[in-house]
Amino acid sequence: MMLFSQARGLPVLTLADADEIGVLTSLTVDAPSGVVTHVRVRGRHSRKESVLPWGALHAIGPDAVLVRSAAAPAEVPAHHELPGLRILTETGVELGTVQDVVFEPETGRIQAVRTAHGDLPAEHMLGLGDYALVVRAG
Repeated sequence: MMLFSQARGLPVLTLADADEIGVLTSLTVDAPSGVVTHVRVRGRHSRKESVLPWGALHAIGPDAVLVRSAAAPAEVPAHHELPGLRILTETGVELGTVQDVVFEPETGRIQAVRTAHGDLPAEHMLGLGDYALVVRAG
């Protein structure tokens, strides 16, 4: 298991020649399916951010992210930064904010959303937007 906070800032290297293309800045999540779909990378020599599909990754480890290809996807999904985002139940009850996210680096599957009140299972995630992460009540 790995935390979003551990992945953020890792160098992103090409698998073929170990060229550093930048650093991982964030992970894009599809809340209903509970998986990371894309990674966002800030360029090594510029402030430009690029988006890579999860399928372009070879591996995420404690020291680096290896990618098979640095080609951008044809379609870039909406991105909402999970850490710091408000958590609401489907009935509108506020449960605090997202502290961090636990995920499987091999598959991108979200395991839990960390809060100040404990972990919420990924299966409870219903939707994600600019305002909040919506989770199943109970």
